[in-house]
Amino acid sequence: MTTRRFAPLLLLAGLVAFAQPALTAQDDWRLPGLFARLLQPLALPEAQQIESTIWQIWLRSENEDTNILMRAGVNAMNQGNFGAALKYFDQMVKDEPGFAEGWNKRATVHYLMGNFDSSVEDVERTLALEPRHFGALSGLGMINMELGNERAALRAFEAALKVHPHLPGAREQAEQLRKKLLGSPT
Repeated sequence: MTTRRFAPLLLLAGLVAFAQPALTAQDDWRLPGLFARLLQPLALPEAQQIESTIWQIWLRSENEDTNILMRAGVNAMNQGNFGAALKYFDQMVKDEPGFAEGWNKRATVHYLMGNFDSSVEDVERTLALEPRHFGALSGLGMINMELGNERAALRAFEAALKVHPHLPGAREQAEQLRKKLLGSPT
C-alpha cells in the first residue's frame, strides 16, 4: 500500500529529473576548482596538467553524436582539410548550440581559413557560453594581431592571462605588445 501512495511521487520526480536541461561541458562541476587552482602560484608542469584537464572536460559532450562530430572535425582540421572540418563543426553548433567548444573549434577553423570576421563571431559565442575560455581569448588576440589591431589583441591576451596566468603563448604575446604599445615590458 505504501508503494502505491509513493508511485505518483516517484514518477513525478523522474519526469522532473529528465526535464532538466542537459549539462554542457562548460557547466562541469570540476571547472570552478580547476580554474581556482590555475590562479595559484604553480610550477609550469602542474599548470599544464590542470589546463589539459580543463581541455578534456571542454572537449567532451554528453551527446555522443556531438563527440563523433568533434573527433571528425578535429581530425579533418589536423589533416589540413578545413572545408570538411568546417562542415563537421557547422553541424555541431547547429545540433548543440550550447556547447562552447563547438563554437571555439569552428572559430579556429575560420581563423585557419582566413575568415577572421566569422572567427570573431564564433569566439564571441564561445565566450558568451564560457567566459573563462582562455583558448578563445588567446584566439581573439591572434585574430586581432592578424587584423593589425594590436590594442584589442593586448586586451584579449590580458583577459586570457587573468583566467590562466600560466599560459606561456599569451604571456609572451602580451609582453611584446606592451613593449611595443606602451614602451613597458610588464
